[in-house]
Amino acid sequence: MAAIKHQFGLDRSLPVQYLLMMKRLFITRDLVSYGNQALNVVPAITQAAPVTFSLVIGAAVIWVVFSVLIGLLAVILKGTIFDPLLMILALIGISMPVFWLGEVVNLITQSPNRSVIFSWVPPLGYVPITSNPWQWFLHLIFPWLTISVLYIGFYARVLRANLLDVENEDYVRTARAKGLSERRVLIKHMLRTSMITFVSLFGLDFGVLVGGGALLTEVVFGLPGVGKLTYDSLVKLDLPVIMATVIYGAFFITIANALVDVLYARLDPRIRPA
Repeated sequence: MAAIKHQFGLDRSLPVQYLLMMKRLFITRDLVSYGNQALNVVPAITQAAPVTFSLVIGAAVIWVVFSVLIGLLAVILKGTIFDPLLMILALIGISMPVFWLGEVVNLITQSPNRSVIFSWVPPLGYVPITSNPWQWFLHLIFPWLTISVLYIGFYARVLRANLLDVENEDYVRTARAKGLSERRVLIKHMLRTSMITFVSLFGLDFGVLVGGGALLTEVVFGLPGVGKLTYDSLVKLDLPVIMATVIYGAFFITIANALVDVLYARLDPRIRPA
């Protein structure tokens, strides 16, 4: 115990401990795990990051496309039975926890008695896209769908509410008075303004997921990403790995916020510098 404390500088003052940890993490990059000193923390995160990026980017594409389509459909079909029906479906999606939905998906697709319909589904795990792009896709299709269900429902409801809020704005009435088609008014004028809130939420959620927020999905589907690495470290109380993954997550959340600010100016000319 004394040797380990001395090795990691835990027998010194807290400021010195912090500086030593940051030095080993960012400068010398020789920080190792408490429990497994053969595990270098920085290479472990570097190896896990592509898995998390593959999961989050694929899910983000799905949830953005479908949430925009559902939000637009709900506004177009406003006043019909399909509008509340779409919102009820969205609410059901929001209400299903990722870990529960993932386990249900695994029970259906990974069971030895699964139907012929799911016979093509590979075992849980991950295959790099550089090794086999098709197997990479097959291993991630259900994790993508599982993680995107929640966000599709939430973003669709947010977009619908924003579209209805701007429906009677002056610039929308002006566009209609000019004789523009309803489709062009909806897509070019209403949707663009309504996407401001959408983009801000997306930037935060994407940053959190890339930073390890997809932990439950990675654990359920056996994906060796940053979230799974964080989970294993929390179980073992492995402080060096936990610190590194938290800093990694904070970095991407900060980057996501900066990109959202840039996109704000593109979507809303009113906040551009004069």
